[in-house]
Amino acid sequence: MTLLIFLQFSGKRVGILGLGRIGLAVAKRAEAFGCSISYHSRSEKPFPNYKFYADVVDLAANCDVLIVACSLNAETHHIVNREVINALGPEGVLINVGRGAHVDEPELVSALVEKRLGGAGLDVYENEPFAPEQLLGLDNVVLVPHVGSDTEETCRAMADLVLGNLEAHASNKPLLTPVI
Repeated sequence: MTLLIFLQFSGKRVGILGLGRIGLAVAKRAEAFGCSISYHSRSEKPFPNYKFYADVVDLAANCDVLIVACSLNAETHHIVNREVINALGPEGVLINVGRGAHVDEPELVSALVEKRLGGAGLDVYENEPFAPEQLLGLDNVVLVPHVGSDTEETCRAMADLVLGNLEAHASNKPLLTPVI
């Protein structure tokens, strides 16, 4: 069994890195469990019930669960580093559903082994599809392949989108999802 199984999610202080489409969907679901929501994003959003933190370390210091859902760019590469992990602390849990490179994996491994971080739930890794080998035997980690969108409905919608784009291209019409 893992540490994460023993934690109650209801009422937790949830911090979200990236309050875009996915982060906002996570926030709404966490709210239904009575969680307080705080976040860090490029800019403050018009959600008065969610507390904005301009600094990621401050966000981590003020949440029980930190969920990474931001886009990956030069600013967010290894945004979860030693300082953020230490601020989250030995009772904190890191959930990464963004990209593997958001997290400094050697630092994460060290923090989990040394119990400076309470636990982690990961479905993305810096060296996809391989999780760091050191994480495999830890009892305070849950690892899954990046399959969050692998429902029958989502796969069907993705296939329909591909077909729609192919049909638009063959008909010299604008693509449904153009690459810019």
